[in-house]
Amino acid sequence: MKANFGTALAHVLKHEGGFVNHPKDPGGMTNMGVTKRVWESWTGKAASVADMRALTPAKVAPLYKARYWDAVRGDDLPAGVDYAVFDAAVNSGPVQAAKWLQRVVGVAYDGKIGPATMAAVRARPAADVVAAFTERRRQFLQGLPTWGTFGKGWDRRVTGVANESRRMAVTS
Repeated sequence: MKANFGTALAHVLKHEGGFVNHPKDPGGMTNMGVTKRVWESWTGKAASVADMRALTPAKVAPLYKARYWDAVRGDDLPAGVDYAVFDAAVNSGPVQAAKWLQRVVGVAYDGKIGPATMAAVRARPAADVVAAFTERRRQFLQGLPTWGTFGKGWDRRVTGVANESRRMAVTS
């Protein structure tokens, strides 16, 4: 496993925070960014409020690795790009994050990061990919009907992810 997964997960968990159950959040009950529905799917059993409140970084890390990091080939992406795409996969799903990446590097966008996507990503400076990816992600989020409620926090997160991703890209 590439060392960046642990770093990227720590950043994601900072942004995700703890337990929330906001009535306007379409994800519903969430802890550490994991919705009740996703946790139930992962564990194969119903989750109570107490179960959701009891989630820890150690409990959710395998889920994040398998369903998000591995789904966007985080270990194969350049430093910085890996975190930007992983964070977007957590928020908007791995297929959507892959499609944004594919669009910004100019390959067919099928939502599966394969050899053509990887070659196109590696052919560009990582910081440039991060900048274009961030803009694509921000545009998508601004178009959501829940932007008025959550937009300020989303914008702060996307900006923070972009800044950290650029730092990772430059220092690797």
